[in-house]
Amino acid sequence: MDKGLEKAQVLIEALPYIQAFNGNRVVIKYGGSAMLDPEINKTIVQDMVLLKLVGLKPIIVHGGGPEINNMLKRLDIQSEFINGLRVTTKETMEVVEMVLAGKVNKQIVEMISGQGGLAVGLTGKDGKILRAKKLQKGEIDLGFVGEIEKVHTELIETLINSDFIPVISPIGSDEEGNTYNINADYAAVAIAGALKAQKLVFLTDVEGVLKDKDDPSSLISFLNDEEAKKYIEEGIIAGGMIPKVECCMEAIEEGVSMVHILDGRQKHALILEIYTPNGIGTMLYKKEERK
Repeated sequence: MDKGLEKAQVLIEALPYIQAFNGNRVVIKYGGSAMLDPEINKTIVQDMVLLKLVGLKPIIVHGGGPEINNMLKRLDIQSEFINGLRVTTKETMEVVEMVLAGKVNKQIVEMISGQGGLAVGLTGKDGKILRAKKLQKGEIDLGFVGEIEKVHTELIETLINSDFIPVISPIGSDEEGNTYNINADYAAVAIAGALKAQKLVFLTDVEGVLKDKDDPSSLISFLNDEEAKKYIEEGIIAGGMIPKVECCMEAIEEGVSMVHILDGRQKHALILEIYTPNGIGTMLYKKEERK
């Protein structure tokens, strides 16, 4: 087949999905290895801009752990982790905010602009987007680590309606003006739920949910909430995948129609997941809403 015809066929095959998802809101949690590889980074950003141009309304929530670690090391500030959570002192919180809001956020905005998109960088403190409180973990004091109490969507809605792509750092504040570091996954879930997003996408460092963690060919392309609970109970979903899947199920309970876990190390992962029949990752959904 002529290469031109092949390209046309690809576009025609994507047409039903473009039509089905036109106008939908999609929250993309962006982090992990995708942010570290410049070549992969470029294709993911291209995907974000393309999603916008074909009618989706992307909202980006990003992490930046490796960048934070590098800056703390440069400043000779020691990091302590308890159960995977960073103990965040006031000094550490200043560095977290500086890196996430001042560096990573603006880099993403600049990359989107470089691909012809319109983006605005925010933190959860802007417009009181993320109202947070100190995260309590029993007797463990994690310092300025927060959990979300309320998401105010007015500023995000204004940007979406004005044709911008919001890019949000997971930093929140309380009524007393304290600043908190918030887990980016849970920030994405809360924002997706508050915006009534149709899709939430987690760009991760794994292919998706596997029946056998050592066999990439055992990828589960479609997984409903009841199956997910069963797989966790049976130990098929185990280890670090459990909190990720539980996070997805929380988003579904919040009203998000479809939650995707996919490998952010794959070039054009977003396009391949959203606009092809089986995608490249795992899509979770509520059983009764998809027959």
